[in-house]
Amino acid sequence: MTDSSLPTPTARPPADAPTPGQGQCTLVGAGPGDPDLLTIAAAKALQRATVLLVDDLVNEAVLQWAPESARIVHVGKRGGCQSTPQAFIQRLMLQEVQAGENVVRLKGGDPFIFGRGGEEVEFLRAHGIEPRIINGVTAGLAALTSLGAPLTHRDHARGVVFITGHAKPGGQGPDWAQLARTAHDARLTLVIYMGVASAEAISQGLGSGLPADTPVAIVQHASLPEQRHAITDLAHLPATMAREKLASPSIIVVGDVVQCVALAAQAIRNNEAIASRDFSEICGYDSQATVEDQASIA
Repeated sequence: MTDSSLPTPTARPPADAPTPGQGQCTLVGAGPGDPDLLTIAAAKALQRATVLLVDDLVNEAVLQWAPESARIVHVGKRGGCQSTPQAFIQRLMLQEVQAGENVVRLKGGDPFIFGRGGEEVEFLRAHGIEPRIINGVTAGLAALTSLGAPLTHRDHARGVVFITGHAKPGGQGPDWAQLARTAHDARLTLVIYMGVASAEAISQGLGSGLPADTPVAIVQHASLPEQRHAITDLAHLPATMAREKLASPSIIVVGDVVQCVALAAQAIRNNEAIASRDFSEICGYDSQATVEDQASIA
């Protein structure tokens, strides 16, 4: 791809003029926060928008790609905070499309990973509108990647599970004990979204099927300059979050791959030449020591 084919925010093209009866809607993932992680497809969609419905977790810097003439409506949704009702957002999407607008529903992360994109697509399709979907980098991937560790590794994790720690109002939360047994038997990494308020339940539930010293990473504001994180183990998860004052939005990653973060950091502090060592050696897990014994990175 040549540089000339890339969109540029400095061009600031005018928004496509709305045509009554010919509106469209695109659900766009804005990524985990760092505006540089926005995809080219997402940037092009923003440039064509006449109306943007923007979630709270979207970095304002992403909006540089939108035309100056575009109308921007903030429709915040945050757990435990005052939020725009989902039903209202969906009616607003429909109303703007029916008015002929080129609507972009801009979401943090990916629209189809805990972004309620599925609900919005079903609603629009029920009214005869087929939206376009543009994926974004989800925070669960960006969080551990930012610490230099993978979510899967042939020696440590055969797969990964993305799960929410936040139950739908009136609904039942995850069966952490069952999930722990599955993760242990199948050697899976667990990536938990919206789990801050449930840290105690997560620690106790997963502890019934995973070793107490299973390594855990908590990453707040993944990919942003204000990112903070801590490395601990399953037994110390609630205490570590309280001590380090790690709050929402945070990603909790549970599994042996997290050990790579602590040991790599330890190697750097010891001035060891990581490039000359085998990755499996660096990420090896010492069953006789807890993760807190290895390293904690504030």
